[in-house]
Amino acid sequence: MSHAPSPALSRRHHIVRDELSARGLDALLVTALPNILYLTNFTGSSATVVLAADRLYFITDSRYVETVSAMNATPHHVPDFELIVVDGSYDATLAGFLATRPWTRIGFEAEHMTVARLGWLTATLAAGDTPAAELAATDGLVERARVRKDDYEIATMREAARRLSEVAADVLTMVRRGQAERDLAMAIDWRIRQAGFERSAFDTIAASGPNAALPHARPGERTITEGDLVVLDFGGVYDSYCVDLTRTVSVGPASSRAREVHAAVREARDRAIACVAPGRSRFEIDAAARDTLAGHGLGEAFGHGTGHGLGIEVHEDPRITRRRPDVNTQDEAVAPGMIFTIEPGAYLPGWGGVRIEDDVLVTADGVEVLTDVTTELIEV
Repeated sequence: MSHAPSPALSRRHHIVRDELSARGLDALLVTALPNILYLTNFTGSSATVVLAADRLYFITDSRYVETVSAMNATPHHVPDFELIVVDGSYDATLAGFLATRPWTRIGFEAEHMTVARLGWLTATLAAGDTPAAELAATDGLVERARVRKDDYEIATMREAARRLSEVAADVLTMVRRGQAERDLAMAIDWRIRQAGFERSAFDTIAASGPNAALPHARPGERTITEGDLVVLDFGGVYDSYCVDLTRTVSVGPASSRAREVHAAVREARDRAIACVAPGRSRFEIDAAARDTLAGHGLGEAFGHGTGHGLGIEVHEDPRITRRRPDVNTQDEAVAPGMIFTIEPGAYLPGWGGVRIEDDVLVTADGVEVLTDVTTELIEV
Protein backbone atom coordinates (compact mmCIF):
# COMPACT_ATOMS: atom_id res chain seq x y z
CA MET A 1 0.00 0.00 0.00
CA SER A 2 1.13 3.52 -0.72
CA HIS A 3 1.28 5.86 2.27
CA ALA A 4 0.88 9.38 0.91
CA PRO A 5 -0.53 11.58 3.70
CA SER A 6 -3.95 13.16 3.37
CA PRO A 7 -2.66 16.68 2.59
CA ALA A 8 -0.66 15.28 -0.33
CA LEU A 9 -3.71 13.45 -1.65
CA SER A 10 -5.76 16.63 -1.32
CA ARG A 11 -3.21 18.63 -3.35
CA ARG A 12 -3.29 15.97 -6.07
CA HIS A 13 -7.08 16.13 -6.21
CA HIS A 14 -6.98 19.93 -6.53
CA ILE A 15 -4.53 19.74 -9.45
CA VAL A 16 -6.82 17.39 -11.37
CA ARG A 17 -9.95 19.31 -10.40
CA ASP A 18 -8.47 22.51 -11.78
CA GLU A 19 -8.01 20.72 -15.12
CA LEU A 20 -11.59 19.46 -15.01
CA SER A 21 -12.89 22.96 -14.40
CA ALA A 22 -10.82 24.36 -17.25
CA ARG A 23 -12.30 21.77 -19.60
CA GLY A 24 -15.88 22.23 -18.48
CA LEU A 25 -16.10 18.75 -16.95
CA ASP A 26 -18.19 17.95 -13.89
CA ALA A 27 -16.24 14.80 -12.98
CA LEU A 28 -13.55 12.42 -14.18
CA LEU A 29 -13.98 8.67 -14.45
CA VAL A 30 -10.61 7.15 -13.48
CA THR A 31 -10.06 3.52 -14.48
CA ALA A 32 -6.24 3.22 -14.73
CA LEU A 33 -4.99 1.55 -11.54
CA PRO A 34 -1.75 3.62 -11.33
CA ASN A 35 -3.87 6.78 -11.43
CA ILE A 36 -6.24 5.40 -8.81
CA LEU A 37 -3.24 4.66 -6.58
CA TYR A 38 -1.98 8.22 -7.06
CA LEU A 39 -5.30 9.68 -5.99
CA THR A 40 -6.19 7.27 -3.17
CA ASN A 41 -3.20 5.11 -2.05
CA PHE A 42 -5.19 2.02 -3.15
CA THR A 43 -2.97 -0.81 -4.41
CA GLY A 44 -5.59 -3.50 -5.06
CA SER A 45 -6.44 -4.99 -8.43
CA SER A 46 -10.02 -3.77 -8.94
CA ALA A 47 -11.52 -0.32 -8.45
CA THR A 48 -12.98 2.65 -10.28
CA VAL A 49 -12.80 6.25 -9.08
CA VAL A 50 -15.06 9.15 -9.98
CA LEU A 51 -13.44 12.45 -9.02
CA ALA A 52 -15.95 15.30 -8.80
CA ALA A 53 -15.63 18.90 -7.64
CA ASP A 54 -16.43 18.12 -4.02
CA ARG A 55 -16.16 14.36 -3.58
CA LEU A 56 -14.11 11.35 -4.56
CA TYR A 57 -16.35 8.35 -5.17
CA PHE A 58 -14.53 5.03 -4.83
CA ILE A 59 -16.15 1.97 -6.40
CA THR A 60 -14.82 -1.44 -5.45
CA ASP A 61 -16.05 -4.93 -4.61
CA SER A 62 -16.45 -6.80 -1.34
CA ARG A 63 -12.87 -8.14 -1.42
CA TYR A 64 -11.51 -4.68 -0.68
CA VAL A 65 -14.13 -3.10 1.55
CA GLU A 66 -12.26 -3.87 4.77
CA THR A 67 -8.93 -2.79 3.28
CA VAL A 68 -10.38 0.50 2.07
CA SER A 69 -12.12 1.14 5.38
CA ALA A 70 -8.88 0.56 7.29
CA MET A 71 -6.99 2.74 4.82
CA ASN A 72 -9.32 5.63 5.55
CA ALA A 73 -8.99 5.34 9.33
CA THR A 74 -5.37 6.55 9.29
CA PRO A 75 -3.44 9.79 8.67
CA HIS A 76 -3.43 8.65 5.05
CA HIS A 77 -7.20 8.84 4.64
CA VAL A 78 -8.61 10.08 1.35
CA PRO A 79 -10.25 13.51 1.70
CA ASP A 80 -13.97 13.83 0.87
CA PHE A 81 -14.21 10.10 0.27
CA GLU A 82 -17.34 8.07 -0.39
CA LEU A 83 -17.26 4.29 -0.80
CA ILE A 84 -19.62 2.56 -3.22
CA VAL A 85 -19.65 -1.25 -3.04
CA VAL A 86 -20.15 -3.11 -6.30
CA ASP A 87 -23.54 -4.77 -6.61
CA GLY A 88 -23.52 -7.27 -9.45
CA SER A 89 -20.87 -5.90 -11.80
CA TYR A 90 -18.55 -2.91 -11.84
CA ASP A 91 -20.05 -1.42 -14.99
CA ALA A 92 -23.64 -1.86 -13.83
CA THR A 93 -22.79 -0.26 -10.49
CA LEU A 94 -20.96 2.59 -12.23
CA ALA A 95 -23.82 3.23 -14.67
CA GLY A 96 -26.37 3.17 -11.87
CA PHE A 97 -24.33 5.65 -9.87
CA LEU A 98 -23.73 8.04 -12.78
CA ALA A 99 -27.43 8.00 -13.62
CA THR A 100 -28.18 9.54 -10.21
CA ARG A 101 -25.76 12.47 -10.62
CA PRO A 102 -26.83 15.87 -11.96
CA TRP A 103 -23.71 16.09 -14.14
CA THR A 104 -23.81 17.00 -17.83
CA ARG A 105 -20.20 16.26 -18.91
CA ILE A 106 -18.09 13.46 -17.47
CA GLY A 107 -14.53 12.90 -18.60
CA PHE A 108 -13.10 9.44 -19.07
CA GLU A 109 -9.54 8.23 -19.60
CA ALA A 110 -9.54 7.49 -23.32
CA GLU A 111 -6.27 5.57 -23.18
CA HIS A 112 -7.68 3.22 -20.54
CA MET A 113 -11.26 2.71 -21.75
CA THR A 114 -12.06 0.08 -24.37
CA VAL A 115 -14.42 0.92 -27.22
CA ALA A 116 -16.74 -1.88 -26.11
CA ARG A 117 -16.93 -0.63 -22.53
CA LEU A 118 -17.50 2.97 -23.61
CA GLY A 119 -20.23 1.88 -26.01
CA TRP A 120 -22.02 -0.13 -23.34
CA LEU A 121 -21.79 2.66 -20.78
CA THR A 122 -23.02 5.28 -23.25
CA ALA A 123 -25.96 3.14 -24.36
CA THR A 124 -26.91 2.24 -20.78
CA LEU A 125 -26.93 5.86 -19.65
CA ALA A 126 -28.91 6.90 -22.72
CA ALA A 127 -31.59 4.30 -21.94
CA GLY A 128 -32.30 5.83 -18.53
CA ASP A 129 -35.20 7.99 -17.50
CA THR A 130 -33.18 11.20 -17.26
CA PRO A 131 -31.06 12.96 -19.90
CA ALA A 132 -27.71 11.20 -20.15
CA ALA A 133 -24.50 13.02 -19.39
CA GLU A 134 -22.00 13.41 -22.21
CA LEU A 135 -18.97 11.16 -21.84
CA ALA A 136 -15.96 13.20 -23.00
CA ALA A 137 -12.58 11.69 -23.83
CA THR A 138 -9.59 13.03 -21.90
CA ASP A 139 -5.90 12.34 -22.39
CA GLY A 140 -3.45 12.11 -19.51
CA LEU A 141 -5.10 14.41 -16.98
CA VAL A 142 -3.84 12.44 -13.99
CA GLU A 143 -0.60 11.36 -15.67
CA ARG A 144 0.39 15.00 -16.20
CA ALA A 145 -0.11 15.67 -12.50
CA ARG A 146 2.10 12.68 -11.73
CA VAL A 147 5.06 14.00 -13.73
CA ARG A 148 6.19 16.44 -11.04
CA LYS A 149 6.61 14.62 -7.76
CA ASP A 150 5.43 16.09 -4.48
CA ASP A 151 7.46 16.14 -1.26
CA TYR A 152 6.15 12.75 -0.14
CA GLU A 153 7.02 11.13 -3.45
CA ILE A 154 10.49 12.69 -3.53
CA ALA A 155 11.25 11.46 0.00
CA THR A 156 9.97 7.98 -0.89
CA MET A 157 12.06 7.79 -4.04
CA ARG A 158 15.17 9.10 -2.31
CA GLU A 159 14.86 6.25 0.19
CA ALA A 160 14.16 3.75 -2.58
CA ALA A 161 17.24 4.93 -4.49
CA ARG A 162 19.37 4.67 -1.35
CA ARG A 163 18.25 1.08 -0.85
CA LEU A 164 18.78 0.20 -4.49
CA SER A 165 22.27 1.69 -4.35
CA GLU A 166 23.10 -0.64 -1.47
CA VAL A 167 21.75 -3.56 -3.49
CA ALA A 168 23.88 -2.50 -6.45
CA ALA A 169 27.04 -2.39 -4.33
CA ASP A 170 26.39 -6.04 -3.42
CA VAL A 171 25.34 -7.04 -6.93
CA LEU A 172 28.64 -5.89 -8.40
CA THR A 173 30.36 -8.57 -6.30
CA MET A 174 27.85 -11.33 -7.14
CA VAL A 175 28.97 -11.94 -10.72
CA ARG A 176 30.83 -15.26 -11.04
CA ARG A 177 32.51 -17.17 -13.83
CA GLY A 178 30.55 -20.30 -14.64
CA GLN A 179 27.30 -18.74 -13.40
CA ALA A 180 24.21 -18.82 -15.63
CA GLU A 181 22.64 -15.46 -16.44
CA ARG A 182 19.31 -16.76 -15.15
CA ASP A 183 20.81 -17.72 -11.78
CA LEU A 184 22.45 -14.31 -11.42
CA ALA A 185 19.17 -12.54 -12.19
CA MET A 186 17.36 -14.65 -9.59
CA ALA A 187 20.01 -13.81 -7.00
CA ILE A 188 19.60 -10.10 -7.74
CA ASP A 189 15.81 -10.37 -7.38
CA TRP A 190 16.23 -12.03 -4.00
CA ARG A 191 18.62 -9.31 -2.86
CA ILE A 192 16.08 -6.66 -3.91
CA ARG A 193 13.44 -8.28 -1.71
CA GLN A 194 15.92 -8.53 1.17
CA ALA A 195 16.48 -4.77 0.93
CA GLY A 196 12.83 -4.11 1.76
CA PHE A 197 11.36 -3.67 -1.70
CA GLU A 198 7.90 -5.06 -2.38
CA ARG A 199 9.11 -6.66 -5.60
CA SER A 200 11.36 -6.09 -8.57
CA ALA A 201 10.20 -3.20 -10.73
CA PHE A 202 10.63 -5.20 -13.96
CA ASP A 203 12.27 -8.39 -15.19
CA THR A 204 15.89 -8.14 -14.12
CA ILE A 205 18.44 -8.09 -16.94
CA ALA A 206 21.71 -10.01 -16.61
CA ALA A 207 23.20 -10.01 -20.11
CA SER A 208 26.69 -11.38 -20.67
CA GLY A 209 29.10 -11.43 -23.59
CA PRO A 210 27.32 -11.02 -26.95
CA ASN A 211 23.95 -10.91 -25.14
CA ALA A 212 24.99 -7.55 -23.69
CA ALA A 213 24.46 -6.11 -27.18
CA LEU A 214 20.70 -6.61 -26.64
CA PRO A 215 19.34 -3.66 -24.62
CA HIS A 216 16.41 -5.72 -23.27
CA ALA A 217 18.05 -9.13 -23.18
CA ARG A 218 16.28 -11.84 -21.21
CA PRO A 219 18.60 -13.79 -18.88
CA GLY A 220 18.98 -17.35 -20.06
CA GLU A 221 21.22 -20.37 -19.61
CA ARG A 222 24.33 -18.77 -21.09
CA THR A 223 27.29 -19.23 -18.77
CA ILE A 224 29.27 -16.14 -17.80
CA THR A 225 32.85 -16.57 -18.96
CA GLU A 226 36.24 -14.88 -18.66
CA GLY A 227 36.42 -11.70 -20.72
CA ASP A 228 32.67 -11.04 -20.75
CA LEU A 229 31.11 -7.68 -20.19
CA VAL A 230 27.94 -8.19 -18.14
CA VAL A 231 25.13 -5.63 -18.18
CA LEU A 232 23.09 -5.68 -14.96
CA ASP A 233 19.83 -3.71 -15.09
CA PHE A 234 17.47 -4.03 -12.13
CA GLY A 235 15.02 -2.05 -10.03
CA GLY A 236 12.63 -2.26 -7.13
CA VAL A 237 9.21 -1.07 -6.00
CA TYR A 238 9.30 0.64 -2.60
CA ASP A 239 6.09 1.96 -1.05
CA SER A 240 4.57 1.68 -4.54
CA TYR A 241 7.31 3.73 -6.27
CA CYS A 242 9.87 2.44 -8.77
CA VAL A 243 13.60 3.00 -9.01
CA ASP A 244 15.94 1.64 -11.67
CA LEU A 245 19.72 1.24 -12.05
CA THR A 246 22.22 -0.29 -14.47
CA ARG A 247 25.90 -1.07 -14.22
CA THR A 248 28.26 -3.00 -16.48
CA VAL A 249 31.06 -5.18 -15.10
CA SER A 250 33.98 -6.98 -16.69
CA VAL A 251 34.67 -10.61 -15.86
CA GLY A 252 38.42 -10.61 -15.49
CA PRO A 253 40.68 -7.86 -16.81
CA ALA A 254 38.84 -5.65 -19.27
CA SER A 255 40.12 -5.45 -22.82
CA SER A 256 41.24 -2.12 -24.21
CA ARG A 257 38.10 -2.05 -26.38
CA ALA A 258 35.88 -2.68 -23.36
CA ARG A 259 37.58 0.16 -21.51
CA GLU A 260 37.13 2.53 -24.45
CA VAL A 261 33.43 1.76 -24.87
CA HIS A 262 32.77 1.93 -21.13
CA ALA A 263 34.60 5.26 -20.84
CA ALA A 264 32.57 6.70 -23.71
CA VAL A 265 29.27 5.61 -22.15
CA ARG A 266 30.36 6.95 -18.77
CA GLU A 267 31.22 10.30 -20.34
CA ALA A 268 27.82 10.37 -22.07
CA ARG A 269 26.13 9.68 -18.73
CA ASP A 270 28.11 12.45 -17.02
CA ARG A 271 27.38 15.02 -19.73
CA ALA A 272 23.68 14.23 -19.81
CA ILE A 273 23.40 14.61 -16.04
CA ALA A 274 25.36 17.87 -16.16
CA CYS A 275 22.83 19.11 -18.73
CA VAL A 276 19.82 18.54 -16.45
CA ALA A 277 18.38 21.78 -15.06
CA PRO A 278 14.97 23.46 -14.81
CA GLY A 279 13.91 24.81 -18.18
CA ARG A 280 16.28 22.58 -20.12
CA SER A 281 14.72 20.76 -23.07
CA ARG A 282 14.44 17.00 -22.67
CA PHE A 283 15.73 16.76 -26.23
CA GLU A 284 18.84 18.75 -25.30
CA ILE A 285 19.54 16.35 -22.42
CA ASP A 286 19.27 13.43 -24.81
CA ALA A 287 21.54 15.17 -27.31
CA ALA A 288 24.21 15.66 -24.65
CA ALA A 289 24.52 11.89 -24.30
CA ARG A 290 23.96 11.06 -27.97
CA ASP A 291 26.45 13.59 -29.32
CA THR A 292 29.09 12.39 -26.87
CA LEU A 293 28.77 8.82 -28.10
CA ALA A 294 28.78 9.97 -31.71
CA GLY A 295 32.03 11.79 -31.00
CA HIS A 296 33.52 8.44 -30.00
CA GLY A 297 32.26 6.75 -33.16
CA LEU A 298 29.43 5.05 -31.25
CA GLY A 299 26.47 7.09 -32.46
CA GLU A 300 24.96 4.18 -34.36
CA ALA A 301 25.45 1.91 -31.34
CA PHE A 302 23.01 3.93 -29.21
CA GLY A 303 19.47 3.39 -30.43
CA HIS A 304 17.16 3.93 -27.45
CA GLY A 305 16.30 7.08 -25.51
CA THR A 306 18.59 8.51 -22.86
CA GLY A 307 16.02 8.21 -20.09
CA HIS A 308 12.45 7.73 -18.91
CA GLY A 309 10.38 9.02 -16.05
CA LEU A 310 10.04 7.06 -12.83
CA GLY A 311 7.25 6.94 -10.28
CA ILE A 312 4.29 4.68 -9.69
CA GLU A 313 5.22 3.09 -13.02
CA VAL A 314 8.75 2.24 -14.05
CA HIS A 315 8.26 3.89 -17.45
CA GLU A 316 6.35 7.16 -17.41
CA ASP A 317 6.81 10.76 -18.52
CA PRO A 318 9.02 12.62 -19.12
CA ARG A 319 10.77 10.70 -21.92
CA ILE A 320 14.35 11.86 -22.42
CA THR A 321 14.75 11.08 -26.09
CA ARG A 322 15.77 12.51 -29.42
CA ARG A 323 13.52 15.00 -31.13
CA ARG A 324 11.31 13.69 -33.94
CA PRO A 325 10.69 16.68 -36.22
CA ASP A 326 7.39 15.27 -37.49
CA VAL A 327 6.00 14.87 -33.95
CA ASN A 328 7.93 17.02 -31.49
CA THR A 329 7.31 20.53 -32.77
CA GLN A 330 8.02 22.31 -29.48
CA ASP A 331 10.73 22.13 -26.87
CA GLU A 332 9.55 20.34 -23.75
CA ALA A 333 11.39 21.56 -20.70
CA VAL A 334 12.05 19.57 -17.57
CA ALA A 335 10.96 21.11 -14.29
CA PRO A 336 11.64 20.78 -10.54
CA GLY A 337 10.12 17.63 -9.09
CA MET A 338 10.61 15.50 -12.18
CA ILE A 339 12.47 12.22 -11.61
CA PHE A 340 13.86 10.22 -14.50
CA THR A 341 16.69 7.94 -15.51
CA ILE A 342 19.82 8.80 -17.43
CA GLU A 343 20.92 5.60 -19.19
CA PRO A 344 23.08 5.92 -22.29
CA GLY A 345 24.45 2.73 -23.78
CA ALA A 346 26.48 1.35 -26.66
CA TYR A 347 25.58 -2.01 -28.22
CA LEU A 348 27.82 -3.78 -30.71
CA PRO A 349 26.30 -6.97 -32.19
CA GLY A 350 28.47 -10.03 -31.80
CA TRP A 351 30.74 -8.26 -29.30
CA GLY A 352 28.64 -7.02 -26.41
CA GLY A 353 27.54 -3.76 -24.88
CA VAL A 354 27.73 -1.27 -22.04
CA ARG A 355 24.99 0.66 -20.26
CA ILE A 356 25.22 2.91 -17.20
CA GLU A 357 22.01 4.14 -15.60
CA ASP A 358 21.21 6.41 -12.68
CA ASP A 359 18.06 8.09 -11.35
CA VAL A 360 18.03 11.89 -11.13
CA LEU A 361 15.76 14.52 -9.59
CA VAL A 362 15.37 17.96 -11.16
CA THR A 363 15.76 20.49 -8.35
CA ALA A 364 15.04 24.23 -8.24
CA ASP A 365 18.63 25.04 -9.19
CA GLY A 366 19.91 21.95 -10.97
CA VAL A 367 19.96 18.20 -10.50
CA GLU A 368 20.33 15.68 -7.68
CA VAL A 369 21.58 12.18 -8.51
CA LEU A 370 19.52 9.86 -6.33
CA THR A 371 21.44 6.63 -6.94
CA ASP A 372 24.97 6.44 -5.58
CA VAL A 373 27.13 3.61 -6.93
CA THR A 374 30.53 3.78 -8.57
CA THR A 375 30.49 4.26 -12.33
CA GLU A 376 34.03 2.87 -12.67
CA LEU A 377 34.38 -0.28 -14.76
CA ILE A 378 34.54 -2.99 -12.10
CA GLU A 379 36.57 -6.10 -12.86
CA VAL A 380 35.39 -9.21 -11.03
